[in-house]
Amino acid sequence: MTECLGSTHLVPYIAPGQETMNYKRRVLLLISCVLYFMLLEYHFRKRPDVVTTTDWLAPVIWEGTFNRQVLEEYYGRQNLTIGLAVLATGRIADQYLELFIQSASKHFMTGYRVIFYIMVDAFYRLPNLEPGPLQTVQVLNIRGHDADDFHLMRMKNLAVHIVGHIQDEVDFLFSMMANRVFQNDFGVETLGTSVAQLHAWWYFKNTENLPYERRPGSAACIPLGQGDFYYDGTVIGGTPLEILNFIKEYLDGIMRDKENGLNSTYERHLNKYFFIHKPTKLLSPEYSWDTVLWPPAQVWLVKAARCLERAF
Repeated sequence: MTECLGSTHLVPYIAPGQETMNYKRRVLLLISCVLYFMLLEYHFRKRPDVVTTTDWLAPVIWEGTFNRQVLEEYYGRQNLTIGLAVLATGRIADQYLELFIQSASKHFMTGYRVIFYIMVDAFYRLPNLEPGPLQTVQVLNIRGHDADDFHLMRMKNLAVHIVGHIQDEVDFLFSMMANRVFQNDFGVETLGTSVAQLHAWWYFKNTENLPYERRPGSAACIPLGQGDFYYDGTVIGGTPLEILNFIKEYLDGIMRDKENGLNSTYERHLNKYFFIHKPTKLLSPEYSWDTVLWPPAQVWLVKAARCLERAF
């Protein structure tokens, strides 16, 4: 069992063999960039109805913007391991965790080695877990509950486990909320150094009305008239160390806000981070749809959806 962070300063531990893994990751990321530019023409041609590339040349992944066969041929040779971390406490675990794991086992990175990291506050809350081929489950106990801030608890505990072992075990990592169901393949097209999820509620709205933090005294502030997209805080992905970098800045921002008597939300801190540190890949709302919304014509295939009327 691992204690939560006592401070906001995170220093990654470089274990024996970590240098080799870091070299492997650098090679993977370099080849990924080359692969992206090879597919760029295909990317533009297939979805003229949506934004498929950002101003900083990061791809926005929609159904129809990628060639699954080409990606499978490439990533199938890379000997990858992908992690999926979920924190489930109290009624979240009771209501959602079993369906989350069942659907992830069927649709998340099928055909690749996957480690499910399930962070729980009580082992008796665990449902029956039946991982599929190439899938393993690690159940991680959490401590130091921040009962008034679920996301703060989620990120503190995730940082501890990234430093302690996850950085040595996986090439890419996703952290998600448990109140979602995977409905179709959530595959290697989503992999990248730093992956942000576009918010289903806000993607199709006027950017002038996006709910950024606008108070100048907050560490999460994005000044009026600025901002790119509004990102969904329930999903974040990338390499383990990139996620660790985000957590460090998020925790530092929380501390600065407290010193100034402010209290912004986790999602607004995440949006500030991605405003400053541009993500290398964006996932369309298809990857985190909200079932209370009627899908517009641009949403071809929902990959994962939040459970109806049970958002946290």
